[in-house]
Amino acid sequence: MPRTPESAPQARRKMYVLDTNVLIHDPNALLNFEEHDVIIPMTVLEELDGLKSGKQSVAADCRQAIRTIDRLLGDASPKDIEKGVPIIRAKMAAPLGTLSILMSTEHTGNHSLPEHLNDNKIINTLAALQERHKSRDIILVSKDINMRLKARGFGVEAQDYQNDQLLDDINLLPKGYREFPNSFWDTIAKVETVQREGVTEHILKREGELAKLNINEFVLDEQGFVGKVVNITDTQVVIRDLHQHDLMNEEVWGLVPRDIYQAMALNLLLDPDVHLVNLTGSAGSGKTILALAACIEMTVASKLYKRIIATRSTQGLDEDIGFLPGTEAEKMEPWLGAIVDNLEALHEDDENMTASVDYILSKVPLHFKSMNYIRGRSFQHSLIIIDESQNLTPHQIKTIITRSGNGSKVICLGNLAQIDTPYLSALSSGLTYMTERFKSFSHGGHIHLQGVPRSILAEFAEANL
Repeated sequence: MPRTPESAPQARRKMYVLDTNVLIHDPNALLNFEEHDVIIPMTVLEELDGLKSGKQSVAADCRQAIRTIDRLLGDASPKDIEKGVPIIRAKMAAPLGTLSILMSTEHTGNHSLPEHLNDNKIINTLAALQERHKSRDIILVSKDINMRLKARGFGVEAQDYQNDQLLDDINLLPKGYREFPNSFWDTIAKVETVQREGVTEHILKREGELAKLNINEFVLDEQGFVGKVVNITDTQVVIRDLHQHDLMNEEVWGLVPRDIYQAMALNLLLDPDVHLVNLTGSAGSGKTILALAACIEMTVASKLYKRIIATRSTQGLDEDIGFLPGTEAEKMEPWLGAIVDNLEALHEDDENMTASVDYILSKVPLHFKSMNYIRGRSFQHSLIIIDESQNLTPHQIKTIITRSGNGSKVICLGNLAQIDTPYLSALSSGLTYMTERFKSFSHGGHIHLQGVPRSILAEFAEANL
């Protein structure tokens, strides 16, 4: 959001009017407008009230938004609420900006939108507010692009909620590796190499391209060198030498990586010191099958974890999973079919694939969970796979990751080119937010997978359709 200095005169302070979808997207959004005034129309409160019931993700976000509004307003009188209650963010901090509730006001201009839609009621109320405060900048904040277009067409300034958008261009998102033409070592003036316990590490000066590296990122070149950043200080970068032959021949539950990017992803998935892995890439790049193979290996073979919890974000899962007969796992099965499909792919060469899959499902502690029922849980010594995580908001992804207890690992899978949730884009997706926020986390890693190894048909379709 645009910000002005704290000493700005009253006329420079903006009035931000929040739409309902902003408070659902981020229930604490009204705390993020610095010294400006935040206004919530009565229509928005009515919409929150209508959506607050149930176990859906949206209902929980509505309840949290309502609690935040109630906490900030406190015991303020109706006159104070109309005038604006100072927003106190911390006990010792001085309040910045105000929060007020805006009653529906009749627009006295020549034209007004028909009020059979709540969006139109909000825009009419803003137009009336604009007439009363002609010296103030009044801005509608909405995640709904059509709402913003209608407001602008009616003469009301409108913008997207961008507080949790950390990037201006999705191409700036880290890939998890840096590729160097020819030889990586041609760019290095001085190196100190240390060998200990069969591990070779190179200590390099942190300058130039090396200054852009993050912890747990990989370095590749055309000569076959592969290294992983294992430590970063203000002046040095430590890169562990990984042998490409060993990476490419790492077999995990019968699965061998098809390219170096899949090999790097498996390296992160199998690393016990990496507690958060997120894999992005186009359809068929191997995200789910790599995660599933690594998870089965770590639960059945090495027994590093006790169970696998698989969940998936889809628009349908934001609704209740229903009251028809069946267990939670049975109701979740249609949504998590990709997990079973990949399990079958891992055992397609077996004499009896169906028997193998049934045997694995009986032996592997694999639980299908609805995201609606993950809130409030704590999972210890578990592998948590979040499929289709590009459809999560930053607030939702925080809710799930904070469920991981001691000894747990979270694996987020997603394709930022296939977002199905309204009001989300590649820039505002929780997967993008998490990747950027966690890039300097010493126990986190990210790989953007390349290519479409699923089939020749899938590869052609990805490139030409």
